[in-house]
Amino acid sequence: MSTNELTTKIRELKELQALIETAQAEAEAIKDELKALMIETGADEMNIDVFKIRYAIVKSSHFDTAAFKKTHADLYAQYVRQTETRRFSVA
Repeated sequence: MSTNELTTKIRELKELQALIETAQAEAEAIKDELKALMIETGADEMNIDVFKIRYAIVKSSHFDTAAFKKTHADLYAQYVRQTETRRFSVA
């Protein structure tokens, strides 16, 4: 692939990424509007036409790795494992 073709592909990629970011921001704004309505009406679930939307509290538990590492560094070191991945970026 020539330099010109690569440049064109990278520009196309950047344009598509910008479109995705714009669409995601618009989707988040719509979600925020729906959440605000649900909070205002006190509803955890709503049936609208063929859609069911939910905005409910979900409780979960997570292991505090940072605190465990701080208080049990030796034990933490026994069980920590490194992984290797590739990261693609365009600057």
